[in-house]
Amino acid sequence: MSITYKFKSLMLINFDLNDLQAFRAVAEQGSFRKAAEVIRISQPALSRRIEKLEDALGVKLFERTTRRVSLTIVGRAFAPRAERLLNDLDDALLGISDVASSRMGQVTIACVPSAAYYFMPGVIAQYHKLYPRIRIKVLDAGANDVRGAVINGEADLGLSFSGNLDNELEFEGLVQERYVAACRRDHPLAGRSDVSWNEFYTYDYMSVDKSSGNRFVLDQALMHLTPSKPSICETRHITTMLGMVETGLGIAAVPAMAMPAHNHPVLTSVPLIDPPVVRDIGLIKRRGRTLIPAALELERLIIQVKG
Repeated sequence: MSITYKFKSLMLINFDLNDLQAFRAVAEQGSFRKAAEVIRISQPALSRRIEKLEDALGVKLFERTTRRVSLTIVGRAFAPRAERLLNDLDDALLGISDVASSRMGQVTIACVPSAAYYFMPGVIAQYHKLYPRIRIKVLDAGANDVRGAVINGEADLGLSFSGNLDNELEFEGLVQERYVAACRRDHPLAGRSDVSWNEFYTYDYMSVDKSSGNRFVLDQALMHLTPSKPSICETRHITTMLGMVETGLGIAAVPAMAMPAHNHPVLTSVPLIDPPVVRDIGLIKRRGRTLIPAALELERLIIQVKG
């Protein structure tokens, strides 16, 4: 799409929408290489787009050194205007029903696996009906990787829990869930109404390692408890641990959202008490950054699913 600006001097300035998108990517990433990866073009092609935009405007937008790329004074003034123009255009196109269904593009969301399983299937189905040509990319990863993806711009927004968030992020809670003891249906705990953490630790159990966000939540909540014996195995992901529970290796403390359906033939769960431990699941976004309209619509649908 070609854009033409007409100033009082009657001078015409022509540039492409792609040039503005390239400018925004470099401004956000602070790197031509990273920006090229984000908008999925080669680095030379990205450089040509920036040069074309600078030539059209007759100004230098970036200061380039061997170590970093930074906005010039003019570039800093131009950045919010470019962002507003791109967002307004996206918003206008998504608001026109005949055009919205033909819109192309991609929205990326980073999710901890349990939240991806709980929220995203229904959300993606609804989003696809509205915007069949906009692709949703789901980065299912641990909480630390989800935070990193949102901070560095790899993801438009994230689904994670509230523990240990960076100051660069803002959190909007959606649901609160408790931790349960996952066990086989033939385990002595199966069918119990609840089980204390102290009793839980008397059985063979697995745990997640210290790189896991769940480990951080549990360590904070249970710092006053000393397990009667260490775990027999540590894993990085809850899904791996549940697989081991299913084979009969032991039990595991997991978020309720991570448990399979209630009619699972092998696995069941028992609420953990004394104390009950909960975690808040919600949306995370980069503080001070406005989401593109396509990502705002994804956010709206996620909040709707919560309701």
